[in-house]
Amino acid sequence: MEYTINKGIGRSVEFKGLKAQYLFIFCGGLLAVFVLFVVMYMAGVGQTVCIGFGAVSASILVWLTFHLNRKYGEHGLMKLGASKSRPRYIINRKALSRLFTTKRRKETKR
Repeated sequence: MEYTINKGIGRSVEFKGLKAQYLFIFCGGLLAVFVLFVVMYMAGVGQTVCIGFGAVSASILVWLTFHLNRKYGEHGLMKLGASKSRPRYIINRKALSRLFTTKRRKETKR
């Protein structure tokens, strides 16, 4: 009996060129557009306005997601977010002599 080897183990998820987190952003965005479309329609907004909003916002979402995928790559968006959350430099306002001396602990009287 022969078994085929799955050579996709360890690879990230990909669909039509969208990789990893962009696929989740794309699906979540389309779901949000659909929910907004339904809410607008139930609120009594005109049908043409709802369809126009859905078509335009879905088109912008598709373009933006593929643009981010091309610009930052598979892990680039996470790296960009991580680089913005770390400090650019560390400021230490203590005098240089205090950095090298140790503090003496005060003994408490009982």
